[in-house]
Amino acid sequence: MEDVAALVEVSRDPALRQWASSAVDNDADGARWVQAQQLGWAAGDRFGFAVLEAQPGSVREQLLGNVVLKEVAYGKPAAEVGYWTAAHARGLGVAPRALEALTSWAFDTFEADGLERLELLHQVDNLASCRVAQKSRYDFDSVLPAAPPSFPRDGHLHIRRTSA
Repeated sequence: MEDVAALVEVSRDPALRQWASSAVDNDADGARWVQAQQLGWAAGDRFGFAVLEAQPGSVREQLLGNVVLKEVAYGKPAAEVGYWTAAHARGLGVAPRALEALTSWAFDTFEADGLERLELLHQVDNLASCRVAQKSRYDFDSVLPAAPPSFPRDGHLHIRRTSA
């Protein structure tokens, strides 16, 4: 909850809002978003991580982004990954490093439960996400048709297997 103000601030970015599935416009929205992440952890099916950077001379860390592992279930061979990066952190390799850390953690934690692959989905016109997928060794698999209103445009499906 201590990151709610920073979450609201980075959520004002028009580029982030273009791709985000939910809007965080104020502290109440931010608190609901954080609570939803906490509920996912409690349920054991969605694991969100803040991506933070230590600030020299400060006890607070700066919010750079978020990575999430979702749709995890015992015996299910696939789960989905997602991420976003704050405007001030884009182009610095934050997303690929955070996604790699999440990917390693996911396979280390859930492979014994049957996890074989991770799926990364993005809209076809989100070229930055396509580059992150490629840098993170998520191979392009297929084009997914649009499914409005949640997914108004066609999408790319990228997959990373435990053997990658």
